[in-house]
Amino acid sequence: MIRLAIVDDQALVREGLALILDAQPDIQVVSVLPDGPALLDLVRQSDEPADVILLDLFLPGPDGVQVLRQLRSRDPAPASRVLMLTTIGRATDIQRALAAGADGFVLKDATGDELAAAVRGVFAGVTALSSSATQALWPQRHRDAAVTTEGAAGRGMDSPAARVASLTAREREILDLLGQGLANQDIARTLSLAERTVKTHVSSVLAKLGVTSRTQAALLVRDVPG
Repeated sequence: MIRLAIVDDQALVREGLALILDAQPDIQVVSVLPDGPALLDLVRQSDEPADVILLDLFLPGPDGVQVLRQLRSRDPAPASRVLMLTTIGRATDIQRALAAGADGFVLKDATGDELAAAVRGVFAGVTALSSSATQALWPQRHRDAAVTTEGAAGRGMDSPAARVASLTAREREILDLLGQGLANQDIARTLSLAERTVKTHVSSVLAKLGVTSRTQAALLVRDVPG
């Protein structure tokens, strides 16, 4: 059973989300909260954190990204996955949330099935993006990639393809598995490696790609043809 906390400042929205998601056979809504401070208090006091937090991006006071950063700063290896939620799917907002450590991003126009699938996805360790969020993100990412490539020579920067090409064969295997959302333990099992060895490879992959998180690495590799 996936334990889910919902954070949204609009009572009708959070109660509606709770009604839809709690009806799923494998999802249990354990908390419904109005803002970031309430979530931070719950996390601080709870002995059994939620498996997934559905966190609205635009909250009163500290917004969802600020709250997410506080959560991640408290626990670099958090027990809870965070799925960001918003009405407007702007590429800059999605990228900002993912860079802060979000495990996925879903829009409020998603269907109940999409919401449930996104919750299950982030719980399983997969970077979950709803179809609307993906449509908003990819055109911007391709424009950014084009600008990066065109200006690479003048700025001494490599394109995503060049950065991926700098990886060793083993590191590329690791990156492909990161892109599938696998945790270090699963990667170690798949490649018959020690988990400590996998951690070393992951650190090397992130450094060579010039990113700071597994999510950023997974998104970058999607831009590079196989």
